[in-house]
Amino acid sequence: MAANLFYAQSGGVTAVINTTACGVIQAAREHGDVIGKVFAGRNGILGALHEDLIDTSLESDAAIAALRHTPGGAFGSCRYKLKGLEESRAQYERLIEVFRAHDIRWFLYNGGNDSMDTAWKVSQIAEKLHYPLTCVGIPKTVDNDLVETDNCPGFGSVAKYVAVSMMEAGLDVASMARTSTKIFVMEVMGRHAGWITAAAGLAARTPAEAPHILLFPEIPFDEAAFLARVDACVREHDFCAIAVSEGLRGSDGRLLAESGTRDAFGHAQLGGVGQQIAELIKTKLGHKYHWALPDYLQRSGRHIASGTDAQQAYALGRRAVELAIEGRNAVMPAIVRLSDTPYAWKIDVAQLQDVANREKMMPRHFISDDGFGITDACRKYLQPLIEGEDYPPYVNGLPAYVSLKNESVPRTLPPFAG
Repeated sequence: MAANLFYAQSGGVTAVINTTACGVIQAAREHGDVIGKVFAGRNGILGALHEDLIDTSLESDAAIAALRHTPGGAFGSCRYKLKGLEESRAQYERLIEVFRAHDIRWFLYNGGNDSMDTAWKVSQIAEKLHYPLTCVGIPKTVDNDLVETDNCPGFGSVAKYVAVSMMEAGLDVASMARTSTKIFVMEVMGRHAGWITAAAGLAARTPAEAPHILLFPEIPFDEAAFLARVDACVREHDFCAIAVSEGLRGSDGRLLAESGTRDAFGHAQLGGVGQQIAELIKTKLGHKYHWALPDYLQRSGRHIASGTDAQQAYALGRRAVELAIEGRNAVMPAIVRLSDTPYAWKIDVAQLQDVANREKMMPRHFISDDGFGITDACRKYLQPLIEGEDYPPYVNGLPAYVSLKNESVPRTLPPFAG
């Protein structure tokens, strides 16, 4: 008799995480002789801990197909980090208890660094408890900071969004610079790695075009050098457009925008560095400014998703199912770049233990010598990731996104007290 597969989404969602979910569910349905049902975790791994499972077999083929162009997390995501096996053994044992109760033999976890760590730990505890479970991580993060893969699903679409936004805002500010705003600052996501900030740099095809300055987490903020560059830019171009990472740090290594609170993963809560930078310019140089915080807009903009990103997200979801059926335990499908021009890629396999809790920063040769821009090597890497369009269908002028029924699987176990 065919066993069941459990799929869950974790961490901040993206424009294409549901595209991956579509790939997973469609591939699983094509292997009905091996896989019985796909159960999705309601709100990520919490759905497994609390036996709150969604029966995706009750969704029509059309609804699942529509996931391919729908943003957000269709089953709910979460920021919840399982601790070490010995420190929190009861949680891992509970996961196996739920999987056993619902005859789940495959666990596919779609997320970033912490999620790959969770999938790895679950594979370990299943082995210790002698439960036949195959664990596969599926990469997802707008931060593009997973190792062992050339790039991460979700990033290409965010990169396209911020590059387009910077290009359009730059044209706006340039139109008014002589008599009005001279400074535009856009704060983008990126706690430790400056990949999204770098992507904004794609909008500047000439030195006169926005953005003129990029501020990366990898480069300590030098106030004097920065202000001198802003002043020179305004004198030469009448305005200055800046993209800054939320994770910008000072020379002492401290985050400029740390609020003092932390999220469920223990990460510092950030926000407001864009305004800080803009007000610094106003105070020191006297220029009128506007600043923008795309926030969730940059990661949910499915209407302007990268075609490359959507294609890769879907392919990785399908490949994850194939790896699970093949019994490839504790692995992650990973993108390998074969060439830049023409852009070509394939899917390889990485070991979860090599991916978990590691971060891929911007290499120094991707950042200009002065620390305020990107190099040609960086452009060559980024460009293919934003190319191609994958528009959703529109009805009455708005995207036609799907809302699933998300009907629950009957519970059979006592409530989880952990």
